[in-house]
Amino acid sequence: MGRTALHRVPWKGIILFLLPVSVLYFLFFIYPLGFVFIIGLTQWNGVTAPQFVGLRNYLDLLQDPTFLLSVRNNFIWALSLGLGQIPLAALVAMILARKPRGWKFLRTMYFLPNVISQVAISMMWIAIYNAEYGALNKLLELVGYGHWARNWLGEIETALPAIILQQVLYIGYFMIIILAGAMAIPSSFYEASEIDGASVVQQELYITLPMLRGILVTSMTLAMAYGLRHFEATFLMTAGGPANSTSVMGIQLFNNMSFLRYGRANAIGSALIVLGVLVIVVLRNTLGRSEGISEIQQ
Repeated sequence: MGRTALHRVPWKGIILFLLPVSVLYFLFFIYPLGFVFIIGLTQWNGVTAPQFVGLRNYLDLLQDPTFLLSVRNNFIWALSLGLGQIPLAALVAMILARKPRGWKFLRTMYFLPNVISQVAISMMWIAIYNAEYGALNKLLELVGYGHWARNWLGEIETALPAIILQQVLYIGYFMIIILAGAMAIPSSFYEASEIDGASVVQQELYITLPMLRGILVTSMTLAMAYGLRHFEATFLMTAGGPANSTSVMGIQLFNNMSFLRYGRANAIGSALIVLGVLVIVVLRNTLGRSEGISEIQQ
């Protein structure tokens, strides 16, 4: 009798405890998500009643070259942030974790752009890339490479790389996350490796990176998710031009909503959600879920 009571699960208490957050989760996540998928199956202008059209919106998207180009650009964004921004952030974080002179100042300066409005940052880069008076072209002329000067945001060959480059350089958010993990690694590991004759590079390769694996995987997942849903900088700097060469799914969604094509816009949103889930699942299964520091400490 006592043993049965000991193993009795207080289901009523568990349900009551989970009920408030479950209701909020349903109202603010499950219901909107279902609404997006359902409206994606309709033709709706936001005023009259939606008309069910089945998969027509999705089939139209598969035949739309601009949408397919946007999907390609979104994947380029995701790969650029995941494979460019994260390694750069990790490199800077590992250097700062060694606490060189002025490391606190540098940490603050790298993170500072993350508290500045994206609008202000985009306007600054529009000025930098300007064909006539931009700082980049002036710098190229100053160092003797004036023949490289061009309209960076106005040419198909350079517009997308120019926007991605300015985004990759802002490593502060992920640098802080990785730096916190690096500074949590016990110093005794490095002291023992020094006794064994390990160099700084060897310490970073065989101690720091393996123990930061979980943080790096999480950071890469977040960065690629940000890349898939990228919108602000491209919309502000080129609005998807020139000739839709920098268009992303977020801009396609916005444009369709602007023309009151809510069914097609929600179809794009549904495609974006599905692609995001697939990319995250593949990334997590490929890179693994190692916890790094916590596994060692246990």
